[in-house]
Amino acid sequence: MPLRSGKVPRDAVHHPLFARYYARISVTAETRLGMGRVRERLLGGLSGRVIEIGAGNGLNFAHYPGTVSEIVAIEPERRLRQLAVEAALRAEVPVDVVPGAAEALPVKSEGFDAAVVSLVLCSVRDVPRALGELRRVLRPGGEVRFFEHGRGGGRAMTLTQRALDRTVWPVLNGGCHLSREPVRALRDAGFELGPYRRMMLPEQGPVLPTSYCVLGTAWRPVTT
Repeated sequence: MPLRSGKVPRDAVHHPLFARYYARISVTAETRLGMGRVRERLLGGLSGRVIEIGAGNGLNFAHYPGTVSEIVAIEPERRLRQLAVEAALRAEVPVDVVPGAAEALPVKSEGFDAAVVSLVLCSVRDVPRALGELRRVLRPGGEVRFFEHGRGGGRAMTLTQRALDRTVWPVLNGGCHLSREPVRALRDAGFELGPYRRMMLPEQGPVLPTSYCVLGTAWRPVTT
């Protein structure tokens, strides 16, 4: 059972309008943008106990392999968490959906074999603190699977991403930021980077400020 490691508001994030919008577009993206195939690559081969940070409406749950013994899915936004609970009931692996914030995970230290972050580092309030928590809850040698969007493109695109981050984008998109650098953030947090690949989403179609993505693996070092 998840145990709280600190005082975490039950609804640490409250974006009801964005949550409804995201719930609709994320389902469409499964086929139109190829997100279903990305989720298969993201989660394939995982095993043991897994913690998923920012589970959203639970679209990853259907893609976890049967070698996963348990998933603890952290989701701070109430509406998305309700949808995640419904998705958990349909999943073929045990899923426990839990309220909480990435910066103060309500679980014991070193309790998980693997962690999943999928389109979440863009919106957490404190990336170093969130990744510090991720290290805390993973066992030594534990694996991180990540799929994130971030800074990319030429000078014009990066300037556009930064300008949007300073103005309307986070307000309209649930705290999302376009110009963060997830690979650098993982490295700076002390994770060992494994193989990763940069990709565009959609792979074919218009290039958007959100198109620059990275899919990969990292590990908590065995010795710290």
